[in-house]
Amino acid sequence: MRARRANFALVLVARVRDTAIEMIAIQVDGLRKSFGDIVAVDGVTFEVRPGETFGLLGPNGAGKTTTISMIVGALPPDAGKVRLAGHEDPTRPAVRLRVGVAPQALALYTELTGEENLEFFGRLYGLKGEHLKERMEWALKFSGLLDRRKDRVHGYSGGMQRRLNLVCGLLHNPPIVVLDEPTVGVDPQSRNLLFENIEELKAQGRTILYTTHYMEEAERLCDRVAILDRGKLLALDSVSNLVRQHGGLPTVEIEFEDRPSGLEALGGAWDKGRWRVQSDKPVQVLERAGAAGQFANVSIRRANLEAVFLGLTGRSLRD
Repeated sequence: MRARRANFALVLVARVRDTAIEMIAIQVDGLRKSFGDIVAVDGVTFEVRPGETFGLLGPNGAGKTTTISMIVGALPPDAGKVRLAGHEDPTRPAVRLRVGVAPQALALYTELTGEENLEFFGRLYGLKGEHLKERMEWALKFSGLLDRRKDRVHGYSGGMQRRLNLVCGLLHNPPIVVLDEPTVGVDPQSRNLLFENIEELKAQGRTILYTTHYMEEAERLCDRVAILDRGKLLALDSVSNLVRQHGGLPTVEIEFEDRPSGLEALGGAWDKGRWRVQSDKPVQVLERAGAAGQFANVSIRRANLEAVFLGLTGRSLRD
């Protein structure tokens, strides 16, 4: 009886462990990569939950693309491990099929048509026959390129190429999608179309790992974000929590019709004819400042991800 109970307990522990692993779509543990004397990724660890849009943020050179390359098996780490849906070794074909990748550098053949690019990449994923045709039709509709399917890609706009680049990595219908700087070099309208594509992928339940150095994109799209700089993970949390913990106080900025006196008790400073002060009670600041003089213009700016990043690193976002 005791032996049976012990065996049952071992089975139960194993099932709980396996279930916990399945609850993690991407697991990155202690990744490190150097190129000569340059440490590109320095002990990075994080987990991405199924169905989550997870932002990997930082300036150019922060280590985002190197981290992505190790996650998808394109670059071997010097140290650390990657698990995709509980499976180790992302270089294995069976594991790679769980992931769709839209790389920062466009992976397209510009002398081929959009349709021919899709057929080529679909066959690389092992698709054929009616299944391949169905996935190609889905990709053309999803990317809004049905009417340009017969046109060569070199005649596409930057935004059209980015959308085609995205769906080429989705033909095999992967549960995990990795997007490395997917909006680089596109106009605002094309960027918004890409946002809508990404939001639709999330609505379908896919797990999305999204790298960018545009903080406003992460604020719109991501459930949680990790901030990288010089290869190190500086912070990881939801956008709202990061802003609350690291963004600083709201800033009140007032332009007076005539410069008043008596604001010294409120602190702040004058800059180019405007008075600025940081406070966790901006409404009270406005009330007290209003007693000192007539406003010509007033604004209250709350912290955002850019303020968080600058507070953590002291660097410009686009170095």
